[in-house]
Amino acid sequence: MKIGIIGSGNMGRSLGILWAQQGHQVYFGSRDAAKGMAVAEFAASGTQGGTNDEAAAFADVILWTARGVMPKELLSNTEVLNSKIIIDCNNQEIPAEFAYPMIAESLAEKLAKVIPNARVVKAFNTMAQEVFELAPEPLKDYQVSVFVAGDDEPAKKIVMQLAEEIGFVPVDSGILRNARLVEGLGDFIRLIIIGQQQGSYATISVNILPTAQEQRLGGRQASALK
Repeated sequence: MKIGIIGSGNMGRSLGILWAQQGHQVYFGSRDAAKGMAVAEFAASGTQGGTNDEAAAFADVILWTARGVMPKELLSNTEVLNSKIIIDCNNQEIPAEFAYPMIAESLAEKLAKVIPNARVVKAFNTMAQEVFELAPEPLKDYQVSVFVAGDDEPAKKIVMQLAEEIGFVPVDSGILRNARLVEGLGDFIRLIIIGQQQGSYATISVNILPTAQEQRLGGRQASALK
């Protein structure tokens, strides 16, 4: 698969390297072509680097790591994104005292609104970069969830496959509107990592437990409140 990285910072570099090591063709893009090429040189594994325009034109799947920056600000022609899968891994800036505003519209929804012919999927926003250093082994042993939300089912399945290939457990999180909830998880885990000082290897995961063999506490009953 051809994967373009828009914004070759920590998240873009890390995921790009991991996917390249799984045999995907990866192109690191940057506002500065020299930076994109430098990241590719560091990444090795047959990766390429250059401008954001070149990365977008190259790719079938694009990792969008530019938080709050719209495509028209980074690309000379946004139509290059038409029909392509755009993975939005961003969270909002951390406000003072973690006093986040209510998410009425997610970053992913805002991105989808300005590129309506692209296939936007929310994913990879609920862990710190350090977690990727464990991928794919021993990460697989810890069953770390990647929450994946999007309106395009085939696109969502491809993103879930990309997550699984590098050691995560993808969790289908429904339609793109649910990115509001997924981004809320991203805000919460950063509170735990930074505010509560649990460190960058703290994660949020879904664990499905075995069914209780007996309902010794009376089981789930209809609420008595009217």
